[in-house]
Amino acid sequence: MTIENDAGSSLSELFAADPLSVALAELIQEMRPGDKLPSERDLAVRLDVSRTALRDRLGMLEGLGVLRRRTGAGTFVETLRPDALAFALNLAISSSHLPLASLESVRIALERQAAAEAARRADPVLIAYMKRAIDTMAATELSADVLDADRAFHQSLLRAAGNPSLTFFAEALSNVLTKDLADRSERLLHEPLTTSRQALLVDHHTRIYDAILAGDPDAAMRAVDGHFDAIGNS
Repeated sequence: MTIENDAGSSLSELFAADPLSVALAELIQEMRPGDKLPSERDLAVRLDVSRTALRDRLGMLEGLGVLRRRTGAGTFVETLRPDALAFALNLAISSSHLPLASLESVRIALERQAAAEAARRADPVLIAYMKRAIDTMAATELSADVLDADRAFHQSLLRAAGNPSLTFFAEALSNVLTKDLADRSERLLHEPLTTSRQALLVDHHTRIYDAILAGDPDAAMRAVDGHFDAIGNS
């Protein structure tokens, strides 16, 4: 059994090697954000563990933002936030020595899927936000404004998919990749905004937008691939 929060993330998978944490995850699965857990004494008896071990796992889950303990009131279920998941991912990356570059492909895969789902859903209001970002990107003369419009486009793309799990995990990965993305943005800010580079960015984003507007998931995914391939080679 797995526990999924509102964004669809699996806590049981995070703690698969720890039976006590899995048991707590399965218990929380049956609860809603704001619900109160049984007392530590009752939980220890129910799970047949020591209260010391139980407190340790509760503290870990609280640190991840899954639970919140209120003095004198008890322990309550929280909705897992992207920044809390980013904290857990950072710990996992540090301990396993995963290269941050490998996470970029995960972020790209999320956006590919978002593009496909946005094309199938074709919500005209949400797609319009993508067009507004492209128009801003085309009209500005400042690198900073292009970067802002670029971020707005990709945020709108994720929202247009109508899939909260994609948005959730994309935000979590962005938090993990904060320094890498900030360094890239800083570099771009100091590069001259040439007409050719601006036109290229507008063209790439327009291809994604056009495919989504046309309701063509395959073309939307190819356009996302083309966009990120060009970024990687620039």
